[in-house]
Amino acid sequence: MIDLHTHSIFSDGVLVPSELVRRAEVLGIKAIGITDHADASNIDFIIPRIVAVCKELNAVNHIKAVPGIELTHVPPSQIGPLAERARSLGAKIVLVHGETIVEPVIPGTNRAALDADIDILAHPGLISEEEVVMAAEKGIFLEITSRKGHSLTNGHVAKLAQKLGAELIMNSDAHEPSDLITEQQAKEIVLGAGLSQDDFERMQKNAGSFL
Repeated sequence: MIDLHTHSIFSDGVLVPSELVRRAEVLGIKAIGITDHADASNIDFIIPRIVAVCKELNAVNHIKAVPGIELTHVPPSQIGPLAERARSLGAKIVLVHGETIVEPVIPGTNRAALDADIDILAHPGLISEEEVVMAAEKGIFLEITSRKGHSLTNGHVAKLAQKLGAELIMNSDAHEPSDLITEQQAKEIVLGAGLSQDDFERMQKNAGSFL
């Protein structure tokens, strides 16, 4: 199991990165992305610290920690420049907090994210067919999530991705220990979204491309 979307105390998670990574390892997770929430106010603070701690943890752990960031509730016009800034600071995974139906994300966020240099559009909500085509053309992964609330549109995302050829990825969006999931739980969530075991394996292959 590879999980590329989690949060530590550098944003609204409850664990320091070391404990987050250790708890993931005990659950059988082979690689974990630490992708704390950021906007223009904190991106310069968060990414260098995540990069540094991932390097230290990878020197002693079997599990692989991958430094990243989730651009969250960022005005659409700022997403592109902030994604470039994240890359320059060392983020290996750049996510954008998509238009989930359970938060007041600014309309146009999905489209701006897909126009930017990002890797994953997280919980994209009721994403349009045109936007799914954009994701397919640019090789941006659309997220299937186990996160409460955000997961309500997993079926919609999965259906359009299959129809239009976009690639999917499965993540937990964990903020606390109970949010981390095992491989078996991840498979069940994928099946619940109307997908197959083969789709889950493909998602894991997609996640492995970051390693």
